[in-house]
Amino acid sequence: MTPDEIEASMLAAFNDCDAASCPLTDTQKEILLQVVEQIQGNSTSRASAIANPLDELTPEELETFLQFVKDEEQRNRTWKVQLLNDWLLENDSGTVQFIRQRYGLQWLNRVESYHFDKYSYFEDALKLRIGDRIEVSNALWEWVQEDGPCKREWFPCMVIQIEEISNGDDTSTNCVVRFFNGAEYEIQGIYEWNRYNWRWPQK
Repeated sequence: MTPDEIEASMLAAFNDCDAASCPLTDTQKEILLQVVEQIQGNSTSRASAIANPLDELTPEELETFLQFVKDEEQRNRTWKVQLLNDWLLENDSGTVQFIRQRYGLQWLNRVESYHFDKYSYFEDALKLRIGDRIEVSNALWEWVQEDGPCKREWFPCMVIQIEEISNGDDTSTNCVVRFFNGAEYEIQGIYEWNRYNWRWPQK
């Protein structure tokens, strides 16, 4: 329900209360309408809640945090789980201890994979894992032009297989995704030459 629909329902409820001989006092109505206004205020400020939480870090903190995430990914560990485990066990998080002390759990919960996309020099540090949800572009299977009949579209899917292929000094990664209609598609060189054709889901 939108905030306007909620307010309309509230006003209808006030009328129903009056009709049932259980009228609300003016103070009760005022309190309930203030709650609706707060809901409306929250929905209009939702754009600021969607803002990238990584932007709230200082440049030094951001560099330290991104390096921590990259190191954890290279060790094949999920960076967020690692931080949460430190917090639950009251372990020192080392160079990123400032996240717990300055920003806290609410900030950490707001960080999503797609927030890293803004930092293009960092985007490849987050590795795909089986079960990750991503979006893929139709440019993988059809000719897409900016001013042509086929425009770029994004389709949600889930990673079901990842295979690293080594050929001498060259290494590439292939990935099989499953769309929600059950169809599967193999993306070759998902990091190497097809990085432009997939992204983390935009929430």
